[in-house]
Amino acid sequence: MTRQAMSHPCRCHLALLSIGTSAALTITLAQAAPAAPAAPATPAAPATPATPAAPAAPATPAATPAKPATPAAPAKPKPKPTPLPAFQPGPFVPTQIVLQNGYAVPLSAVALKGDNYEVKTEFGKYVVGDKIPVTSVDHVFGDKPPAINQAIALLLMGKSTDARKLLAPVLAEHKDSAKLPGNFWLEAARVTLVANGIEGATPQCDILGKDISAATGVSRPDPFIALSKALLMRNTVKIAEREAALKAQTTDAQPADVCAYASFFLAGLLESEKRSDEALEAYLAVPCLFPSGGMVVNGVSLFKAAQFLTDEGRRFEAVGMVENAMRYTKDTAARDEASKLYESIK
Repeated sequence: MTRQAMSHPCRCHLALLSIGTSAALTITLAQAAPAAPAAPATPAAPATPATPAAPAAPATPAATPAKPATPAAPAKPKPKPTPLPAFQPGPFVPTQIVLQNGYAVPLSAVALKGDNYEVKTEFGKYVVGDKIPVTSVDHVFGDKPPAINQAIALLLMGKSTDARKLLAPVLAEHKDSAKLPGNFWLEAARVTLVANGIEGATPQCDILGKDISAATGVSRPDPFIALSKALLMRNTVKIAEREAALKAQTTDAQPADVCAYASFFLAGLLESEKRSDEALEAYLAVPCLFPSGGMVVNGVSLFKAAQFLTDEGRRFEAVGMVENAMRYTKDTAARDEASKLYESIK
């Protein structure tokens, strides 16, 4: 309550009565006055039916379903490489020319004519008359003809004529493969060249030397030609000149096989001059200094060295050498001679 209300309670009371009287008078007048007719309510306009919502478009899938993958055409099976032809079981595989696709044809079934090998015997997919370009041939495959090692042994045992005769069929049979990697003609021709040199057959050496150079396709002369020339000197010059010529073929500039043959024939020359110690040294140089010169030349050199040691009473050392000689000269005439020596000193 305000301070005025508290100070004048009568004034407050009068005010309340005045408010009450006014309110009552208002109510009485309102009841006495006739109520005005209420205006008819304007009917509400019928509600416009709601436009039905358009049906929701189906949701676009997040990603267009992938079309079923078209099945890949089945891969064509890779053609299997044609295997090398099967030969009759046995210890010896005949010589074949192997094409770049891996197919092999016996050398005996083709003949070289110009830039092609012409099939002369039906074999596998080839018929008589088919041509195989030389450029499609990769290499020669097969076992080394036994006649080559047998001829080398005969040559080194002092039977050069027999060696040449044994090699003649090999040269004829393998002539058409002379320029192919891995051929056997080249070794047979070189051994024959050495045999001709030993026999002093200069014209034959010249002809064969040209054939060898043509087969190798190099500009410089084949190293075996120089060796054959050193051997041809045997009946025309002094021992000292022949010795020097052979020693010149045992240097690092020469292939191992040339060095091996040259050292072997140098030993024989020294032996003929009764220079036993030098001859023994030259024989032992073959397997010790030039071991890759060839198994047979190593074996025969060891056999010759074993003979020297046996003659000097050094049988214990000779036994080991002749045992190795027997292994290296298997299936040759030199093996028979080494076996005889072994039986006599073991």
